[in-house]
Amino acid sequence: MFLAGLPPKDAQDQAGTRAPLGHFIRHAEPKAIPNISFKDAEGHAAQLSDWRGRMVLVNLWATWCAPCKTEMPSLDRLQAKLGGEDFAILALSTDRGGPKEPAEFFAREGIAHLKVYNDSSGDATRRLNVPGLPLTAVLNKEGLEIARLVGPADWDSPEIIAQLQALSGREANGRTGARPLP
Repeated sequence: MFLAGLPPKDAQDQAGTRAPLGHFIRHAEPKAIPNISFKDAEGHAAQLSDWRGRMVLVNLWATWCAPCKTEMPSLDRLQAKLGGEDFAILALSTDRGGPKEPAEFFAREGIAHLKVYNDSSGDATRRLNVPGLPLTAVLNKEGLEIARLVGPADWDSPEIIAQLQALSGREANGRTGARPLP
């Protein structure tokens, strides 16, 4: 089951987040997260802070994770549709063997709009408190986590796009000055 709408603002759990709908949780207040480091397909260093200035979906995944592989084409289509100055998808592989396997998977599956990034150290999953894969964190323009989805999703579905637009609009209406997604 995928998202049909975010829970109302007043529905909060004890952790200070809004009640989940499915596996999706929208935080009552943006949360600071660690500036994790990882590598691109060529082995160049990158950091999460490199994406500041736009809304980012950070998707932690692995080639050994069947649900991760299933959702990757829809993430690629979403990047093709919405990616740009204001929005990006960071598909961060947690494969221990480095970027070779994720790069081969992208090539084999025709994933053309996402770039290969890899954290073979497992640092990202530890520092972001990832309970399982796939996990997607939505970051605002300041790099703060505003929402999280545990498990796979149909990322280019109208329901998910509406949720991203709502999150983007929420940020534009008082928190960050971001423009809503197209």
